[in-house]
Amino acid sequence: MQKRRNAFTMIELVFVIVIIGILTAVAIPKFGAVFQDAYDSKAAETVAAIRSSILNERQRRIMTGGGSSFTPILDDASANTSGEALFDGNATVEMLMYPIYSGTKAGKWMKKTNNSGAVITYRYNLRNGDYVDFNYTKATGKFDCDHTNDTCQYLTE
Repeated sequence: MQKRRNAFTMIELVFVIVIIGILTAVAIPKFGAVFQDAYDSKAAETVAAIRSSILNERQRRIMTGGGSSFTPILDDASANTSGEALFDGNATVEMLMYPIYSGTKAGKWMKKTNNSGAVITYRYNLRNGDYVDFNYTKATGKFDCDHTNDTCQYLTE
């Protein structure tokens, strides 16, 4: 009668480890792309919400007799400062109900210019170290980026 085995052989364990290694080598690069897609989808959603808020604020001004101009500011944040509340308006203007906090990491927004000029620039930081600049033009209410940039196109279309 043959004796029954109670354990795996060394060769069986090596094969399992090799197979797990191959699966891991294939899966990890895929997850990296998924993270960037998640950041970009969140940014696209934010851009759409900001644009909608700009139009809603203008409609509120028209309905309440405050004129037909677009809001002169989107927030009271300081330029180039991390941890500032972005896109929350101010005491008289409400943009997004919940602000986005500025930062320099991937997937974060940063205000690049202050409210004093005709155009306010915001930067969205990408995972690979690149960025996309969005300009808010006070006179027209446009919140847009350079559409020759592929990421800009993805975030706005």
